[in-house]
Amino acid sequence: MKSLFALVDCNNFYASCERLFRPDLEKKPIVVLSNNDGCVIARSDEAKALGIKMGAPMFLVEDLLKKEGVHIFSSNYELYGDLSFRVTETLRQFTPRVEVYSIDESFLDLSSFFFLNLKVYGQQIKNTVMQNIGLPVSVGISHTKTLAKLANRLSKKSEKAGGVLVLTEERHIDAALKITAVEDVWGVGRQYAKFFQAAGIYTAYDLKQAKDAWILKHGTVVMLRTVHELRGISCLDLELLPPDKKGICTSRSFGKPVTTLDALQEATANYAARCAKKLRKQKSCAKVLRVFVTTNKHADTLQYANSKEIVLPTASNSSLELIKYATKALNEIYKEGYLYKKSGVIATEIVPEKNIQFNLLDTTDHFKHHNLMEAIDEITQKLGKDAVKIARQGTNGKKDWHLRKAYQSPCYTTRLDQILTINI
Repeated sequence: MKSLFALVDCNNFYASCERLFRPDLEKKPIVVLSNNDGCVIARSDEAKALGIKMGAPMFLVEDLLKKEGVHIFSSNYELYGDLSFRVTETLRQFTPRVEVYSIDESFLDLSSFFFLNLKVYGQQIKNTVMQNIGLPVSVGISHTKTLAKLANRLSKKSEKAGGVLVLTEERHIDAALKITAVEDVWGVGRQYAKFFQAAGIYTAYDLKQAKDAWILKHGTVVMLRTVHELRGISCLDLELLPPDKKGICTSRSFGKPVTTLDALQEATANYAARCAKKLRKQKSCAKVLRVFVTTNKHADTLQYANSKEIVLPTASNSSLELIKYATKALNEIYKEGYLYKKSGVIATEIVPEKNIQFNLLDTTDHFKHHNLMEAIDEITQKLGKDAVKIARQGTNGKKDWHLRKAYQSPCYTTRLDQILTINI
């Protein structure tokens, strides 16, 4: 049976999430900023029309944003993550096989749906997400994931497509490939694009026509798979379960320079707790922790950077243990007199929690820790991530090490104290 995939992509996702609870911003320019309000990471169509570039540093475009009346938001990943989950759950109504590719994109397996009018089905998906969640999406449908990605991209550019494009006929596929630059093919990076262009391959159609032997000689097996996908031969299956991470890193740049050990300990404890939660989510434990600190290399101040690695007696995913050893490592590398810009925690040598090799000399009650972490996770799932914290993580008060979020919107869907209020 020939394969069939749909790629559903939320349009201008972060900006659309912010607009969802602010109907007064319909048709108004919106930008969303990165951590610490550093640069532009999302733009509405109206902001794009003003010439605001993706990745533009805030300090360079601030005057333009104010002049043009652009509405500015700090990134609100708690809100975006929850809305992404709701979109995914809506998509599962249309097929049980859904791959969450990114926070705003999902692949759907429609291989059993050839008997349907695919254009109508794609429009139904688009309309249902809008009705249930309120977010605009585009839908691309074709025989491979690479072609579905291409169809989705073209669906946004064509008024006739109306946000839904089906590419299943060879002549339509070739027509689409001929108007797609080779650098816009999913899986072709900038360097590959330059090489292909130098070899006379300018479009996706040119790449499709390339000989397998030539691709293997100058590229990789992965690139050959991309070429086969352009020919309608499916080489990329759905990843229904994301692979477990082999290394987990949590770090942030501080909102303001940090000078005290206490503030560094508090920040690092929070990063260690997040690593522990990520480990528990994939039912894994880490044997090794690395903690690092660094000053701002771009500032005209005394410079210092260092890291310390600690091997745990027994691999663990307990927030208590990871905070304990992260704090120990931090204490060994901390030096007074510096303006610290960033710290972080990296967990490595990750193993499944059911395969832990226990240490006879380790006196920690791991069974007790496991039950405690389960209880904490259950409480925070219901009441919010800060409902229960380890004392070393500090209080919820604003601290210098917290991210700068001058334009933060409320977490409308995940915090009762920030739920939208309507006055009638």
